[in-house]
Amino acid sequence: MTHQKTWKILSWNVNGIRAVERKGFLDWLREESPDVLGIQETKADREQLSDALLAPNGYHSFWFSSTVKKGYSGVALYTKIPPIRVVNGLGIERFDQEGRVITAEFEDFTLLNVYFPNGKMSMDRLVYKLEFYNAFLTHVEALRLSGKRIIFCGDVNTAHHEIDLARPKQNQNVSGFLPVERKWLDQVVSKHYLDTLREFRPNEPDLYSWWDLKSQSREKNVGWRIDYFFIHRDLRPHLSNAFLLTDVYGSDHCPVGITLTF
Repeated sequence: MTHQKTWKILSWNVNGIRAVERKGFLDWLREESPDVLGIQETKADREQLSDALLAPNGYHSFWFSSTVKKGYSGVALYTKIPPIRVVNGLGIERFDQEGRVITAEFEDFTLLNVYFPNGKMSMDRLVYKLEFYNAFLTHVEALRLSGKRIIFCGDVNTAHHEIDLARPKQNQNVSGFLPVERKWLDQVVSKHYLDTLREFRPNEPDLYSWWDLKSQSREKNVGWRIDYFFIHRDLRPHLSNAFLLTDVYGSDHCPVGITLTF
């Protein structure tokens, strides 16, 4: 008799873990009960976190914070199953000092939880973002070619196609929808990584994961889909669902997720 294991894996840019803790994050985690949760934009160092955040009942947690700026960037992982190993960063100091990548290797797959840079601030930051993109793809491909089965998730900070944002025409010259950023996502797809949500809802519009809070765009669902789960195609037979949890509040992003069965 073979024993099947179904994994529910979620990703959420929380826009500040301490802020979202005050809004009921731990109750949500207990109710939603993912096997693994990757979070981005923690905006905190370990020593600033409550014991409840560091060790929620039933979870191991792993944290990687920015060393260049307090209260900036940062990623973390909660997992019920202890990983075989956890690695922080890409091994490139100018990217790793911002605390953007945490990798957990499990028996069935290797998961990279990533907070990709935002390019809106300046031309310098756009260049940094594109350089990060290229370094990340090189890194993830090296892992895959070494035999790892790859999943990567997080805030990619780019909407891939016109269907992935409410107002594509108005945003063609805005970082997050620039041709050069979208082209990188084309490259990801050309390496046989699958945008999991589109595997199940290929042509469905109005599927967004981020909304500008200042313009109350969430109420009107004027959003962008910039949070993704990509899996390499060799994991496709194991993928049973991909979804957005748009009714979860607390951040300007909503959680996204997948289920896989092995």
